[in-house]
Amino acid sequence: MSKKAPAKPSERGRLQSMRVSSGFREFVLDQLAALPGIRDRSMFGGVGLYADDVFFGILASDVLYFKVDDSTRQAYERALSHPFKPYADRPMTMSYYSVPIAIVEDTPTLVAWAKRAVAVATVSKKTARTPSKLKR
Repeated sequence: MSKKAPAKPSERGRLQSMRVSSGFREFVLDQLAALPGIRDRSMFGGVGLYADDVFFGILASDVLYFKVDDSTRQAYERALSHPFKPYADRPMTMSYYSVPIAIVEDTPTLVAWAKRAVAVATVSKKTARTPSKLKR
């Protein structure tokens, strides 16, 4: 009888539960109905938000997060928003910030914030696809 080696802890860490209630998911999608090309897709227990093929938002644990960059992050920080942190036991965050509930409940303002998040995600997507120039 051989002994099993102890399980190694994952290098990534423990993924937080991202389960989203159907009511919250439906509410956010209704609020964003005016956003062109809006669609959602389940992922890892959470939900990814897309405008056509641009991934711009996340629903996780009944919190809405939008893609940010240096031009939009300050508005979220002023509203005391926090970055999306997928792993409970790691300091890693992503460039998605929580959308304040007052914004989520205000349809025109939410759609405006979503459009800015789509613009940020579009630029980020184009940058990721552009090959860097080689140094000579």
